[in-house]
Amino acid sequence: MNAPFKTHIAAGVAELVIDRPPVNALNDAGWHALADEIERLGRVDDVNVILIRAEGRGFCAGVDIKELDAQPDRIVSVNAGNYRSFEAVHRNPVPVIVAVHGFVLGGGIGLAGAADIVVASDCATFGVPEVDRGAMGGGAHLQRLFPVQKVRAMYFTGASIDAAEAYRLGAIEKVVPKAQLRDTALAIAQTIAAKSPAMIRLAKESLNGIEDGNLETKYRWEQGFTLQAYMSKDSAETRRAFVEKRAADFATQAEKKK
Repeated sequence: MNAPFKTHIAAGVAELVIDRPPVNALNDAGWHALADEIERLGRVDDVNVILIRAEGRGFCAGVDIKELDAQPDRIVSVNAGNYRSFEAVHRNPVPVIVAVHGFVLGGGIGLAGAADIVVASDCATFGVPEVDRGAMGGGAHLQRLFPVQKVRAMYFTGASIDAAEAYRLGAIEKVVPKAQLRDTALAIAQTIAAKSPAMIRLAKESLNGIEDGNLETKYRWEQGFTLQAYMSKDSAETRRAFVEKRAADFATQAEKKK
C-alpha cells in the first residue's frame, strides 16, 4: 500500500503532507500508517516540531465511508487507527502544528483538535457530519477547539463553520489566504524549532498535564457509541445513502406501505 502522505524533515521541522485524492479520506490501513509515522517523527532526534498539512481540495474528510460500507466489520480497526492518530498528535513529545484548508471533517477535526496550534486558510470549513454518516466521535476534539454549546449545535445539525468564525471563537492562531498557508505555518514551526528542544519538550508535557480532563479517555467513550451506532439499521442506511449519493430514508417498512 502506498502511504497516503509524504514526509520531509529540514531545520528541525518535520512536514507531513496528507495526499489521498479525491478528498483525503483515509482508509483503515491509512489511519494506522499515519499514526505510525507521527509517532516515529516524535522519536527523531532532529525533529523539534511537526507540521501536518494536506494537498488537494481539502485538509481531510475523515474515514473512507465507501470502505466501511463495503466492510462494516472494519469499524473496530478504523476506530483504533483514528484513536492512535489523534493520540500521536496530542501526546507527541514535540509540538504539532496543523495547517488546514478547504473541508476539515470527521478525522480531520480529530487531527486539528489534538494539535497544539492550528493555522487555517480563509477557505477552511470545520464540521462533524458523523450523525449523518451513522457514526459518533469527534466531539471531544471539537470541544478542544470550540465552546460546548457550539459543539453541540454543530454535532446535532451537521452544520459547519468557516475559518473566520473559528478564529473568532479562539481555535485558530492565524487565518490567511490559501497561497500563504504553508509559509505561515512553517514560519511558526521554525520559530519554535529554533528554541531549546529540551525546554519545548518539557513545555509540551507540562501543558498536556494541566488540561481539563483526559482527551483520549473522552474520545474512547465516544467510540463506544460509534460501535453501538453501527449495530443499528439507521447507521447502515446512512452509509448506503452516502455511497449512492441520495437522501437517507429512515421510514419503517410499515410506514412505506401506507
